[in-house]
Amino acid sequence: MQILNPLICTKLQPLEKNQYSIFESELRVRPDDIDMFNHVHNSKYLDYVLAARYEQMEKFYGMPWEHFTQQGLGWVVSHVDINFKRPLLMNDLMLIRTGILMMHDKGCSVQFEIINKKTGKVASDGIFDYVLIDLNTGRGTKVSEEMIVAYSI
Repeated sequence: MQILNPLICTKLQPLEKNQYSIFESELRVRPDDIDMFNHVHNSKYLDYVLAARYEQMEKFYGMPWEHFTQQGLGWVVSHVDINFKRPLLMNDLMLIRTGILMMHDKGCSVQFEIINKKTGKVASDGIFDYVLIDLNTGRGTKVSEEMIVAYSI
């Protein structure tokens, strides 16, 4: 898989060769994920990635969502590029692979793949851009050195 990053306009290596660690979470398609065409609705793919990142923040980075909210901070999705390649169906088991692509002054870009575990094929991939915000002002704020160190594994 190659991802074209619109920020730097170069081809990226497959997730396995990214400079940051890649983590996996496993989810199963639920009945309420299915649309009128009998496959997963496109909006659910965003939920899958967000659920995986939430789990991975705690499990792998040691910085759960609550770590940020206790400091008056939060991560907000500012932009998403997503490619839909193959449908996911009821009860499919999937692997959601994510990893930081790059850190920014006020956030980060996270690449992802959603893989159908039964077929081993990529159902969807793309990039989420996140901005760190101050929950009191609603404005972007700088990523701390502690966060950079934690996310640079």
